[in-house]
Amino acid sequence: MMRVTYHGHACWTVSSETHSVIIDPFLTGNELAKIKPSDVKGISAVLVTHGHFDHLGDAVEIAKANNAPVISVFEIVNYVTKRGAQGHPMHIGGAYNFPFGRVKLTIAHHASTTDEGATGNPCGIILQMGGKTLYHAGDTGLFYDMKLIGEMNQIDIALLPIGGNFTMDIDDAVKAVEFLKPKIAIPMHYDTFPVIKADPNEFVKKVEKLGVKGIVLKVEESCEVK
Repeated sequence: MMRVTYHGHACWTVSSETHSVIIDPFLTGNELAKIKPSDVKGISAVLVTHGHFDHLGDAVEIAKANNAPVISVFEIVNYVTKRGAQGHPMHIGGAYNFPFGRVKLTIAHHASTTDEGATGNPCGIILQMGGKTLYHAGDTGLFYDMKLIGEMNQIDIALLPIGGNFTMDIDDAVKAVEFLKPKIAIPMHYDTFPVIKADPNEFVKKVEKLGVKGIVLKVEESCEVK
C-alpha cells in the first residue's frame, strides 16, 4: 500500500503501512500549506529534489526534529549536514535500499541553488515503497528520457508539475504522462504564485483521454493505491 498526501506546491508525504517520508517540504512561506514543520512527525526521511527555497524548504528543521536523514544529491546533503541535519548523499542514476523503501534519482532539467550558490544537479525521484512505485518529477521541463523511465519502471503514481514558466505546463505534462504510462497522474507545482496559475482539471481531462487516471488533490487530501 502507498498513500500520498498533498501539502501544496511540490510537497508530499508518502506513506506505507510502516513508514512515511516527506518530499520537498516547503511549508514555511507556502501560503497553500495547512501544516507547519512542527506538525511533521514520525517520518523516516526527508527527500529533496533540488536546492531552491520552495523545495529544500524546511528540510533541515524537519530532519532534526524527526532524527531522520535528508536524502538528496551530494551537494545538498553537504549543505544540510553543515546545519546539523543527518544526510544520505546520492546522485543521478544511483539507487539505494533504505529501511522504508528504495530511492533512485533521475535527471531533471532545471537548476539548483541556495543562498550559498549552486547545489549540484536537480533531480527527480523514483520511490518504491509499500510494494508500489512513485515518480516525483521535481521541477523540470519535458524530456524524452521520461519514456525510458516509464519503460524501466511500472509507475503507480506520477507527480508532475503543470504550472509552466519554471517547469512543464499542462500540455507538456500530458506528454510526460504519455511517455511514463503511470496508473495515476497527479498534478503539482501550480497556483502557489501568480506566475504558475494553472487549471489542474484541464490536465486531468487530457490525461484521461490517454487512458490514464488523473486525480486532483486539494491540500491535505490523500490518494491511496493498494
